[in-house]
Amino acid sequence: MTAGTTELSAGALYYPDVAATRFYVGALAKLSVLQYFVAESAVIGAWAGAEPYSRRTGYISDLGAVSCGEFDGRDVCSPAHLLMNASFVIQGFGMIVGALLLGSALMCCAARAGVPVRQGRMPGRGRWGAGVAAAGTARLLTGAAGAGTILVGLVPEDTGSGWHVAGALMYFATGALALLVLGWLWLRQTPLGWVILACGVVSSAALIAAGLTGMHVPEPGTLERLMGYPITAGVAAAGLVVAQRVQHERALRKQARAQTG
Repeated sequence: MTAGTTELSAGALYYPDVAATRFYVGALAKLSVLQYFVAESAVIGAWAGAEPYSRRTGYISDLGAVSCGEFDGRDVCSPAHLLMNASFVIQGFGMIVGALLLGSALMCCAARAGVPVRQGRMPGRGRWGAGVAAAGTARLLTGAAGAGTILVGLVPEDTGSGWHVAGALMYFATGALALLVLGWLWLRQTPLGWVILACGVVSSAALIAAGLTGMHVPEPGTLERLMGYPITAGVAAAGLVVAQRVQHERALRKQARAQTG
């Protein structure tokens, strides 16, 4: 066994195959949620209401409202509503694709140095099983959050359907929980675990505050963004962790092939 192979066995012999292309695609899908911030800024720039749109007082869903006029006591007019709603849908699909492609076993070990496999068995089997279960829960919650934001995009707030509110609540609640679970799982594995956990805490606290106040606060836009922005940032951070890990494993394998070739 060469030195390169020895190094590789200490850093890349896992279950599953961390360097697989599907995991890289899944990581990029999670990173794609960042397009939301670009789309939101563009839609705000096109706002045509009587008063300039403010992130502090304006609801996010107002940007996706189809018609111009008064809605729930607010003057709403978003000519670029199609872009905003498309961004919601793209964000949702990115979360769902990421949840589907990034398997539970991969999510369990993607942020740490790895657990070597010997004869197909994992050392510390009990802890491994708990980690896989937590990762599976995070995947399920992330997928549900993605479905929620797709509903938000497909059913704008001024359509008169309760599905919009249901989708928004699904996104905020399950998205925050997903980050809490994943942040806890990765807490000692990567510094970004703390970031992901913090995003979940902020989003959860804001959601609780919104429930207690009924959004009757001086800056409802700020409160809503404290619920939503951390989810987008946390999901993207998770995608970054996995993408970096996949690239690292591919680099190790390339180095090993070069040394043995």
